[in-house]
Amino acid sequence: MITSPDSTGFGGYVRGLVTTARELPIAPTAIVLTVILTALFADLITGTIIPEANQINLRFRYTPPWPLEGASPSHLLGTDRLGRNLLSRMIIGARNSLSVALMAILFAAAVGTTLGLISGYVGRWVDVVIMRFVDIMLSFPAILVALIFVVTIGASFWMVVSILALLLWAQFARLVRGEVLSWKERDFIALAKVAGASTPRIIVSHVLPNIFNSVLVLATLQVGWAIVIESALSFLGAGIPPPEPTWGNLVAEGRDVLDSAWWISVFPGLAIMLVVLSFNLFGDWLRDILDPKLRQL
Repeated sequence: MITSPDSTGFGGYVRGLVTTARELPIAPTAIVLTVILTALFADLITGTIIPEANQINLRFRYTPPWPLEGASPSHLLGTDRLGRNLLSRMIIGARNSLSVALMAILFAAAVGTTLGLISGYVGRWVDVVIMRFVDIMLSFPAILVALIFVVTIGASFWMVVSILALLLWAQFARLVRGEVLSWKERDFIALAKVAGASTPRIIVSHVLPNIFNSVLVLATLQVGWAIVIESALSFLGAGIPPPEPTWGNLVAEGRDVLDSAWWISVFPGLAIMLVVLSFNLFGDWLRDILDPKLRQL
C-alpha cells in the first residue's frame, strides 16, 4: 500500500513505493513490459537487427525454427510460405494487436465512463435510457456483431478499433454507474451541494477521482479480451487486412500446414496466450493494490 507523503513523510512514501514494487507479479509484469517495449521499437528491431516483416525470400520458405535441422541463424522462429521472417512478423503483429486493443479501450473507457457518470448521478429517466442501451449492447455476441460490421463496411485498422470500442463501452458504463450510485450518497458530496457546487463540478472534481481506480483496473483487464477478439477477427479474415501481420492472421496462415510447418501457427498462438494471461494477472494485482477493502484483508 502506497501511503501519502503528507502523513508519513517522504521516507514513508519511498518505502511504500518499494513495497508495492516487491509485490509486483514478476513473470506477468516482465512479459507485459517486454511486449510493450517490443511493440514501441518494432520498426527499429525489424529494420536493423532482423529482416523486415514483409521481406520475401523464397529460398528460405518454410525454414524451421532454431535449433531444428535446416534452421537459419537469421530466422530464429522460422519462416512462412514466402520466406518471410516469422519473428519479425510477430513483432509487427504485436504492435498492431496492441495498438488496436489500446485505442479501442481508450475510446470505450471515455464514452462508457462519461455515460456511466451521467447515468449514476442524474438518475431518473436518463439512467433508465442509458442502462437499457447498456443491456442491449451486452446481450449481443461480440464476434457476430464484429463480423457483421466488417462484412458490411469493410476491414481496416480503424474499423476494428471502432468495433471493439462499440463492444466495450457498455462494460465501463455499467461499472461506473454502480460506483457513482455508492459515492454520490457520501457526506462530502452533500457538503459540496450545500456549498453551491454545480453538478458538472461535483462529477468532475469529487466523483470521477474516486472511481478512476476502478476504471483503470477494468481497462487493464480488458486488454486481454480485446487482443483475443482482434485475433479472432484476423483469424477469420475480418481483421486488419494483409499484408499487415497480426497474431490472429499469422495463426490463420499456418493452419493448413500444421503437420509440416507447425511453427507458423504455434508461436503466434503461444504469444496470444501468454500476453492475455499476463495482462489478466497484472490487472488482478492492480485491483488488489488499488482497492482499499482488499488491501485490508
